[in-house]
Amino acid sequence: MAMPLAARMRPQQLSAVVGQEHLLGCGGPLHEDCLRTALHSMVLWGPPGSGKTTIARLATKCSATQLIPLPAVQSGSADIRKAAEQARFHQQREGCRTAVFVDEVHRLNRAQQDIFLPIIEDGTIIFIGATTENPAFALHNALLSRVQLHVLQALEERQLIQVLQAATAYLRSESGGAGALAQLDDALLISIARAADGDARRALNLLEQLHALPTTNDPAQCLAELVAARPAQGDRHGDLFYQQISALHKALRGSDPDASLFWLARMLDSGCDPLYIARRLVRMASEDVGNADPRALQLALSAWQTLERLGSPEGELSLAQAVTFLACSPKSNAVYRAFAAARAAVRKHPAAAVPTHLCNASTPLSAQLGYGTGYRYPHDEANGHAAGQCYFPDGMSPEIFYQPSERGLEAHIGERLARWRRASLAPEES
Repeated sequence: MAMPLAARMRPQQLSAVVGQEHLLGCGGPLHEDCLRTALHSMVLWGPPGSGKTTIARLATKCSATQLIPLPAVQSGSADIRKAAEQARFHQQREGCRTAVFVDEVHRLNRAQQDIFLPIIEDGTIIFIGATTENPAFALHNALLSRVQLHVLQALEERQLIQVLQAATAYLRSESGGAGALAQLDDALLISIARAADGDARRALNLLEQLHALPTTNDPAQCLAELVAARPAQGDRHGDLFYQQISALHKALRGSDPDASLFWLARMLDSGCDPLYIARRLVRMASEDVGNADPRALQLALSAWQTLERLGSPEGELSLAQAVTFLACSPKSNAVYRAFAAARAAVRKHPAAAVPTHLCNASTPLSAQLGYGTGYRYPHDEANGHAAGQCYFPDGMSPEIFYQPSERGLEAHIGERLARWRRASLAPEES
């Protein structure tokens, strides 16, 4: 069976790799001259199709280092120890160093990662890991401290077109210029590059699929069908997942309903649990709208309840309604800041006692102890406010945590609070 086009087009030397100039260019940490001097332990972090596996293999080839591939999804602790023994054999008998390449390194559990620590530390192996997940979350600090992290970028459109042009020339030479490739013009290559979304492997797979079509088919229409059938790029719990929910939150906070809807649709199309989004919207309603429009919290909760009752996809429209309402609402983080300040004050006064005038005199003994003495019932006071009454613990100076914004309903709340605070400073005028 013929290898996939992406495998056949894999570069054979680092200078032929397209993209990642910041790493592979002159003076870059993975330039051929640097690698010939000393190959170092590293983790390559980047999106799919950015060249992680290719760079790892060519880096060891350039530095004349023995390579042991160790796919994380198929390897256990015994395989790691066996690789270490092979590395010691190569070092003692043949005098060459060994690099262990762990693809999908984020799939290693904590115990497996720990096995690598001493053999990296004593130089038994050169560790090379490749991952699409944020290493700060996927790998523990002890392993990260022993390697150098290199971040790869998704390929740009022009770089993908360069890859596709080379692959088209290869396929045409292979087929003698006949077949469906005769219909693949530059405009279609640009469409393939855009559909690949920075993923060289995806671009080559699309090209190969179009090349296999009968010459009677319209490649542009077939490409549109292939792209439409592909779900949006995303994951359920990885770094991209959190980047997208962060984008949704920031677009909503920035009062952009259109961008907010885009990120909502992107997450849903990539398989995100709609109930997770519903829970996050409830949090956003309190954190970023708050009392500027209390209806935001009510609507977010209603959207969550609607989604639970209708399920997907019918209930997802309620999420869209909540997202647009939250994005268009006046914004205030006054409650968020006030709550954080109040918790900080509690940490400063962890043992502050409740003042006796705020305690209920529910028994004869508590009454004898003075519970409730001096408490003023606000409903019996003018304007329903007991001006000058202190509700903080004894010995703690009153603090102002909640400072309403001048947006939405909070503007009226702020005016009311200002009157009450003035009255408390001068109760005789209230």
